[in-house]
Amino acid sequence: MDESKNGILDKLDKILTPIGSKLGNQRHLQSLASGMLFGLPFLVVGSFFLIFANPPIDIARYNPNTANIFMRFLASWKHFAVANYDAITLPYNMTMGIYGIICVFGIAYELSKSYKRNAPMDGMMAIVTYMMVTTTVNKNGNISMTYLGTDGLFISILLGWLVVELNRKIDKQNWKFKMPDSVPPMVTTFINSLIPLTLNILVFYGINLIVVNLTNKSFPAFITGILTPAVGIAGNIWGFLFIVTLANLLWLIGVNGTNIVFPILFALGVAQTGLNATQVAHGIDPTHLMNLQMFRISVLGGAGNTLGLILLMMRSKVTKIKAVGRLSFIPGICGINEPVIFGLPIVFNPILGIPFVISPIVTITLTYLAEKFHFISLGFIVDPSFTPFFAQAYMGTLDWRNIIFWTVLIFIASLIYLPFFKVYERNELRAEKKLEFSKSTIDKGSVEINSEEKNTVISNGIGDAVGN
Repeated sequence: MDESKNGILDKLDKILTPIGSKLGNQRHLQSLASGMLFGLPFLVVGSFFLIFANPPIDIARYNPNTANIFMRFLASWKHFAVANYDAITLPYNMTMGIYGIICVFGIAYELSKSYKRNAPMDGMMAIVTYMMVTTTVNKNGNISMTYLGTDGLFISILLGWLVVELNRKIDKQNWKFKMPDSVPPMVTTFINSLIPLTLNILVFYGINLIVVNLTNKSFPAFITGILTPAVGIAGNIWGFLFIVTLANLLWLIGVNGTNIVFPILFALGVAQTGLNATQVAHGIDPTHLMNLQMFRISVLGGAGNTLGLILLMMRSKVTKIKAVGRLSFIPGICGINEPVIFGLPIVFNPILGIPFVISPIVTITLTYLAEKFHFISLGFIVDPSFTPFFAQAYMGTLDWRNIIFWTVLIFIASLIYLPFFKVYERNELRAEKKLEFSKSTIDKGSVEINSEEKNTVISNGIGDAVGN
């Protein structure tokens, strides 16, 4: 069994590793992976505040006369969260809500560093350009934050790369002010940054203005509109699977597929859940299969069913993978998986991208069949978002079988991820060992140099003493 398992892994390794290695060594993709790690702490902290602002209780169905202590606690928490929602979600808005800004700086910084350029300056120019393209200011002076978070991630990736490349072109043309040697280097750097900053603003803000005038939409909104599919195909299992797959493919290129196409599925799920609720109220068994439960399964642990992946990550031999897995576990239980998508990352990851797309197809199909043949109950209650998956499984159906079924799906997702994860882990383990070897070689070399210096000093000292 072990030999056959290793044989499969070796075959996958031979197929996927060259692809992953080629893409992984590509300068722009390396800057993307490293740059998005800048935002990982912000994603983790922000996700906890988002969970805190959304307690797992449907307050409309809460009855204080029959509630136990735990339900009363949840109700009190819900009332507190509603009353203080703006204050509680401010840390979320200032962390996950500006993830696009953090990423555009990180990506530009890492790409610039790989070119041995002034990375902080290129990063700051990327932020300014990104703000010019993605924000609007109303008459009251308020700035729109719609595309400053993950909604604007695709734009932040493009601008993070394009700003640095434009600055490189400007440097190659030697468009600089000739300053005398007496001018301090800091002043020279400041003056020579004026030309690339001005050109970046003129080029990218100019493109934004052209798009606004032609389409009456900002550039990010225009891109989002192009990527949004037709609504009508979501009403059956095949259309549903198509939209979920499209959303997950968008995630792989850094576009927030959840926010672009999943609102279609959520709206469909809520509508069908409402129809099921009407049937239940009239004493009829619910019959609408494409209810909210299907949507919840499509994002079980987040887009790509990554809770199954997180379980594997938490037992990884690679330090970085294990750390990201542990940080992502609690948010993942509540369906928030940005720490995994951007921290591992899954974006532009050809190895983990395969199960990221396949896993939801399998789990949704199994859920559809389980509903159709009455192995689990159909959803007829609209459960709150950002709730632990086991709570959603029960609250949406009031059936304990659904909790067991959802848990089984997570382990099925783990099995789907397992062979691909092992290949990815192998590659990361090799890289980690290579880095450790390089560090140990450098440390050993420095020790040898120091010992040689000491011997030289001692020899010189003895020679001087003998000479005297």
